[in-house]
Amino acid sequence: MLTQITGLHHITSFASDARENNNFFTKIRGLRRVKKTVNFDNPSVYHLYFGDRLGSPGSIMTYFPIPQKPRSTRGNGEVNSPSFAIPPDSLEAWHQHLRVHNIEISATDHLSGAARMQVCATDGETITLIERADNRKPWTGSDLPNEIAIRGLYSAVLQVADAGPTGDLLRFMGYQKGDAESAMQQFFIPQNSGANTLDIVEAPSAPSATEEAHCIT
Repeated sequence: MLTQITGLHHITSFASDARENNNFFTKIRGLRRVKKTVNFDNPSVYHLYFGDRLGSPGSIMTYFPIPQKPRSTRGNGEVNSPSFAIPPDSLEAWHQHLRVHNIEISATDHLSGAARMQVCATDGETITLIERADNRKPWTGSDLPNEIAIRGLYSAVLQVADAGPTGDLLRFMGYQKGDAESAMQQFFIPQNSGANTLDIVEAPSAPSATEEAHCIT
């Protein structure tokens, strides 16, 4: 078993419009645009990084903006629904904030006893906010009050046809089994209180995913 892995470092996705993507994560989500670079495999494509003040591991969501990129379909073999930690009892304030900006809220529920909200981002992908006790410091340069600001990544969903091999790999990487709810099995790194969780969803009959998913409503 590996012991060097301490959790998520960052999650990367695609965007169809760099300006809208930047506005969503900085103005609406309250993260800092830490860096603008390029895709080193294709230097004609920007690579945008959003996170905390320092761009700390476990705080970063990155995007490759590709103009007019079509939306694709959700399915097996993808990482989806990146989840960000917000302070306890802040979900209602986030509801109000998102309504002001006309952002669609696709679902509100609980996972392992924690209140969470799923939001449709600018390219139809689902972004989750979940209430967690988290002592990481938020980015303080946005208009969002510090008492509700995002603390960093918490988890992401791995959708697969067969959960067995993926679970075996995560255990080899140092993850432990956590709670199970319906078709979802949680894995976590116990010594990390931040971006330490992955959720496996087993969907044997689902099609394979393409690059970006529509928001589930």
